[in-house]
Amino acid sequence: MSTLLRHSAWNFNHCLAGQRHGRRFLSTAAINTNSSITSSTTQSPSPSLVLSLASHTAPSSSQDDQTLRKVFDSQSFWQDFSQRHASLHRSHPRGLFQNRHLTNPGGFQVFASDTLGQARKLVAKITSASTVQEYRSLVRMMDRLSDLLCRVIDVADFVRAVHPDRRMQDAASKAHALMFEYMNVLNTTTALNDQLKKAMSMPEVVASWTQEEKVVADILRKDFSKSAIDLPSTARQRFVHLSNQISRVGQSFVEGMAAERPYLAFRSSKLKGLDPLLARQLTQWGRVTLPSTGSTATTALRSVEDEVTRKEIYLASRTATKAQIRRLEELVTLRAQLAEVSGYESFAQMTLSDKMARSPQSVDRFLEALAGGNRSRLKAELDDLTRLKESRVGPGAAPLQAWDKDFYTSRQMALARPKSRSPDFISAYFSLGTVMQGLSRVFHRLYGVRFVPREPGAGESWNDDVRRLDVVDEAEGHIAVVYCDLFERPWKNPNPAHYTLRCSRRISEEELRESVEDGVNAEQAEDAVTNGMASARHPNGELYQLPTIALICDFARGPSNRPTLLSYREVQTLFHEMGHAVHSMLGRTTLQNVSGTRCATDFAELPSVLMEHFLAAPEVLGLFARHWETDAPLPYQLVRDKMETDQRFAGTETEGQIVLAMLDQRYHSALPLSSGFDSTAIYRDVYDRYGSLREPVGTSWHGFFGHLYGYGATYYSYLFDRAIASKVWTDVFQRREGGALDREAGSLFREEVLRWGGGRDGWECIAGVLGRDDLAQGNGAAMAEVGKWGVKGSNTGII
Repeated sequence: MSTLLRHSAWNFNHCLAGQRHGRRFLSTAAINTNSSITSSTTQSPSPSLVLSLASHTAPSSSQDDQTLRKVFDSQSFWQDFSQRHASLHRSHPRGLFQNRHLTNPGGFQVFASDTLGQARKLVAKITSASTVQEYRSLVRMMDRLSDLLCRVIDVADFVRAVHPDRRMQDAASKAHALMFEYMNVLNTTTALNDQLKKAMSMPEVVASWTQEEKVVADILRKDFSKSAIDLPSTARQRFVHLSNQISRVGQSFVEGMAAERPYLAFRSSKLKGLDPLLARQLTQWGRVTLPSTGSTATTALRSVEDEVTRKEIYLASRTATKAQIRRLEELVTLRAQLAEVSGYESFAQMTLSDKMARSPQSVDRFLEALAGGNRSRLKAELDDLTRLKESRVGPGAAPLQAWDKDFYTSRQMALARPKSRSPDFISAYFSLGTVMQGLSRVFHRLYGVRFVPREPGAGESWNDDVRRLDVVDEAEGHIAVVYCDLFERPWKNPNPAHYTLRCSRRISEEELRESVEDGVNAEQAEDAVTNGMASARHPNGELYQLPTIALICDFARGPSNRPTLLSYREVQTLFHEMGHAVHSMLGRTTLQNVSGTRCATDFAELPSVLMEHFLAAPEVLGLFARHWETDAPLPYQLVRDKMETDQRFAGTETEGQIVLAMLDQRYHSALPLSSGFDSTAIYRDVYDRYGSLREPVGTSWHGFFGHLYGYGATYYSYLFDRAIASKVWTDVFQRREGGALDREAGSLFREEVLRWGGGRDGWECIAGVLGRDDLAQGNGAAMAEVGKWGVKGSNTGII
């Protein structure tokens, strides 16, 4: 773990904390519920059958609003728009993201070297601090040091994952490695930690700090402590060794997922119910060779009629190789040893100490309360499946089994799905341009900010299809930049994600003076200190580097005569990612360590999950959802029907996630240090205790639980944030009719949650927005209370 960068494990799709956020829904194949359940949000009643189109824009923003739709829906309009100042851009080219260094692959080396030079000067200044005045500036200097390193690492991490040019990827990887090598030096040097501790021990210094500075100081202190900086040399060396081992074994675990029986062979007659075309593709000489994992096995479990065949597929799909189980046990044992060296009882205790949960015991209280509230719904769902099995098999049918659940869930969903419309009928009302227009209108109604399309400069984007949006606040002006890379292309990663390329931070006048002293023209000082990337003066005159964000999706293009049309699930994905983006936009703190999404892991998903709820509100859909050809508004009954179908087995989905979260906690307890540690026995015990259907003897699905590496001890987080989001939606945005667009509700959420980024304890944010002072301390009782709120919607998991 890197201390100053606060880059801890997050998604994937896996991400750097506060940097990359990917959509996280666990496919039901991974949790023993291979149903066809898709996304859903809380249903909002509507008395009308057709949504009325609301008034949405002020006259001054009307042109921007119409342009926003066109740049996404019309390729010819986008080409004209993006080239309207092409001659000027060619004569004054800017680098990638306007970074003056990144005009070519070689610029990454210059960018990294220049940053290292600035960082070394700053480290010397920090370590030589000796006066009270110098110590008063210490936290800001350390935050600036963190920002310098993040500037390179965040951009490099994005470029090596997304940029289509292999040369740029390679250059980014080298810059990334160079910066991490330097950070490893910093994190094993005690001088920074010693100076921080000295500053925090001086009352006159601490009294001069802002609340934000105090929070960042505490964050850095904890991060230094977790990196074993205070341990004796021998223990610190063991910490480093264990950390390296965890990285090696963890990657092997993620990459080594495989079934003990990779393929199964059946007579074609045994696979009745499987899509005939798929069956023919798998058949040779009258025998079907079926992969035991992946989408084909999932489809078979949902559709094959023969129960004996389904059982064989189920057992094979959930039995990992013995080598993979050994990797898992080595991984969790190494983590337990790392925690022990660091003075913690368990890896979970070590990991959760700075999260909202704070302890493994509190996580258990949350999950137990959530499970208790889910039981009645779960029982009703399983009773329905049992009755369906009995009606199909006849009297004397065996009880519902684990290998039955996906098959009968699929049958039940098919019965519930309206037959009068094709599955993609609703997509006609969701062109990409109207959805982006709708998001801008929602944000303007709630928070007073809107999207303004801007043509990118030469070299500013990594692909011609990338749209640049400037985020404009009605009171503060330009506050952020969002790059939207939303269309599919060859070799592009299909996983949706939100990247923070640069965080908000106030740039001091001292930094500008230093730039001039280094030979930069005073008129170019602002450009120099930001590397040319977006910045703006706050109305109070203070200079800020602006949050710079990239949103990645993989939407299929429509025919040349039609805009890109999105499924309901894809619209929900876009709303989710924009929830992360609005956190980055509005969490404009003075220090980058707590900017936007740089907050506790179990708090970071709240804004994004909450955004999903807005898509179900009639008043929100009324802002934008209309037919791409006729401009007719969306009949809300279509949305209501879809949500009811998608939530049909939400209780089953929730149970699956609770089981995995419980398993994650057990594996990251002190159990791996006990003699005779057996991960399979723990797996069976957790499933038998918390699952409704017993797991068959002999399976070892935990070998496929790849998120144990990236989400060690924090897998509960998504369920936790879904529960909070459901409560905020109900109590804040649905307390009055039309509340989903209520500026008062939006201002409350912005002031109590979004604007703080990670600069305020998450429990205080929740207490403030809900008016619940009893939650502010965030103890075990508060965790249990959140569990009682329950989760709404079927997308309760992580992928």
